[in-house]
Amino acid sequence: MIDRDKKNRLLVLLIFGMTIIPFTVAWMLGGKASFIEGQTNKGKLITPVIATQRNDLSGVDNFSVKNMGELEGRWLMLNVVPETDCNAVCMEAIYKTKQLHLMMNKDLLRIRRVAIFLQDIKPEMLKQTLLEDKVLLKVRPSQALSRKIAAIAGGHIQDGILFLMDPMGNLMMQYEPGFDPYKVKSDLMHLLRISQIG
Repeated sequence: MIDRDKKNRLLVLLIFGMTIIPFTVAWMLGGKASFIEGQTNKGKLITPVIATQRNDLSGVDNFSVKNMGELEGRWLMLNVVPETDCNAVCMEAIYKTKQLHLMMNKDLLRIRRVAIFLQDIKPEMLKQTLLEDKVLLKVRPSQALSRKIAAIAGGHIQDGILFLMDPMGNLMMQYEPGFDPYKVKSDLMHLLRISQIG
């Protein structure tokens, strides 16, 4: 009789374990597989963060000048354009951030896309990007911010580089040319989830 009770308890525990353990493991891994890789961020973390002022950015065209207020309190995806022209790598990076922005769904309004031109851009290039992208803000950095960006990039700024700026104006993440927008999305989703601002 005692053996039968013991067997029944073991059977119940076994059935319970077979149903609960897979759900527990799935819940732990669901959306959190990054801890298996040993890190949570996909881009390069800028440490320490580089502080900027909002007046470090000024609009290049009328649309950008009118909408500079939209930078306040938002996360910024900064596409850096280091030359007077935006080559194929640069244009691809801008296109990727456009697609990435659309992928952000309900968080779309918390993020703004910005093309930051380090040199005077050719007027025809500006018109081209304006025609293709109605919501991209186009800005020039102050000399101080240009130096900070150059320092982060090790003195040579490549076409297609991307920075993330937090709502406080801190440059905090960097992505190399040819970045994977899904990896940037993963970082942004994580940052937006834990952010108390923006």
